[in-house]
Amino acid sequence: MKLLILAVVAMLFQQALAYMSSLVMPVAAPAVAADLNLNPALVGVFTGIVFTGSMISQVSCGGFIIRFGPLRMSQVSLVISGSALIAIMSGVPAIFAVAAFVMGLGTAPSTPASSQILSRYSPPRYAPLIFSVKQTGVPVGAMTAGVLVPFCVATFGWRGAFAVSGLMCLGYALLLQPLRKEFDRDRKPGYSLSPSDVGNLLRAIITTSELRTMAVAAFAFVGLQSLFGSFLVIYLTEGLGYTLERAGYVFAISQGAAIPARIIWGWIGGALAPPRVVLACLGVGMAASTIATGLFDPGWSVVLVTVVAVAYSATAVSWHGVLLAEVARLAPPDRVGATTGGVLAFGSAGMMSYPLIFSAVLGWTGRYDLGFFAGAVPALIAAVLLFRRPPSSASADP
Repeated sequence: MKLLILAVVAMLFQQALAYMSSLVMPVAAPAVAADLNLNPALVGVFTGIVFTGSMISQVSCGGFIIRFGPLRMSQVSLVISGSALIAIMSGVPAIFAVAAFVMGLGTAPSTPASSQILSRYSPPRYAPLIFSVKQTGVPVGAMTAGVLVPFCVATFGWRGAFAVSGLMCLGYALLLQPLRKEFDRDRKPGYSLSPSDVGNLLRAIITTSELRTMAVAAFAFVGLQSLFGSFLVIYLTEGLGYTLERAGYVFAISQGAAIPARIIWGWIGGALAPPRVVLACLGVGMAASTIATGLFDPGWSVVLVTVVAVAYSATAVSWHGVLLAEVARLAPPDRVGATTGGVLAFGSAGMMSYPLIFSAVLGWTGRYDLGFFAGAVPALIAAVLLFRRPPSSASADP
């Protein structure tokens, strides 16, 4: 039990810093754009580049986790992310693009690595709850970004926000080192890394009914999460006229709601309802809240806007633990990290494509609502697939 608690706490904060690093630019975007005379809509391009790197890394990190250990890869993730944030301080747009790609490569192993660790210590019955508790690191990271970044921008300038965030990632990588002996004890230093592993992994996911459905859900759900993280602050400041501080607080409050929501969904998925049904209902909920977000109007009160943002966060930013526990259940015991990375690679495809499409629509039309409306459709499709009765086993389709 002590090791389980230690694993959950260590991986929760690792997850928080990894996710925080991906949100520093979206939250600081108004200040960065004003200082460098850039179009704020380019934040979607930045996020798209981040998750292009993330998709590549997630689908290929499984072998590295097996060979070097999940704890070591967690440290590598934090070091790369922190270094990329510090590089952005240069203020050179070309470096922004390179740093975004490198950041994506770095943040991607954080979830597969933590899943590999937790699957070793989690009792199967409580896995959805335990994974959900660990995944509260995502809203914790978002809350940190929503409060810390505007504060640092106001106090030190936008470069100071990137410096502080980067140093936090580097510092926590060092703090994890004493845990490596226990959490990396099953690593296989002689494991051979092969490019064919990627093809084999993707083939296994695509040809396995339940894993394929999880991949579709990951694509749709992560995509909506990316719109929330990348555009809510800009939407509130540019579209509704909020100050950066007020928009940051709405963002932080809504992300805070995701913490109890994740735990509640994990408890329901482990004790009251099949995880697939929980995920299906969340798909419907996030589609509805995304559409409501697109309907925001300057005449709406701050309270009403915050309520809708909370509903968005409680669904589109709160499903991860249930899905990750289900993927861990379906994966071979020694391939949990690799399988998780493969499924999340589809999520990264959503994280990459949604912001790019949203940015294009915003640039062409100047309208935020169309991007949110379009983003809701895949979530509804995923919900329909999840509501369907799953096959009796996770074997490959004939």
